[in-house]
Amino acid sequence: MYQLIQHFRGYSCVVQETATKPRYMALDIGQKRIGIAVTDELGLTVQPVMTLNRRPHTREDLRSIARLARRYNVAAIVVGDPLHLSGEVSSQTLRAREFARQLGELSALPIHMHDERLTSHAAHQVLYEAGYDRQEHKDRVDQVAAVLILESFLQQMNAEIVTSDKPS
Repeated sequence: MYQLIQHFRGYSCVVQETATKPRYMALDIGQKRIGIAVTDELGLTVQPVMTLNRRPHTREDLRSIARLARRYNVAAIVVGDPLHLSGEVSSQTLRAREFARQLGELSALPIHMHDERLTSHAAHQVLYEAGYDRQEHKDRVDQVAAVLILESFLQQMNAEIVTSDKPS
């Protein structure tokens, strides 16, 4: 958001203009932890937010994520779709999709499932290259995976926009 001062007939007025894009949140859902990332207010970068340790009752996790979505004023949530490398659905895929469905109902936000194959592996690589020891990965890998999921989703969305803008 920025302010623009306009001069009109000798008077100065301040006009608020918003240069913001919708914010997105991404989730990397695991059995023990959920990595969370969000876009910045301008939609230019993705930042890790936190790793949520799963609680015994899924409803508590859903409420925590819905509160975070409100706090960050997100327009939609991207959930990693944990398919097998072959593209086949797994039991974890079904659990993630059910979690996403429940989150959509609770938060009343659009939910986008996005292929997350190899994001955990890539997240470990990012952490190795950043100089983190393997023992330190546990607390960060899910957040980094969520960042990678959201970056991939945004790249795909931007590519679709560019493709649809081209004359046929």
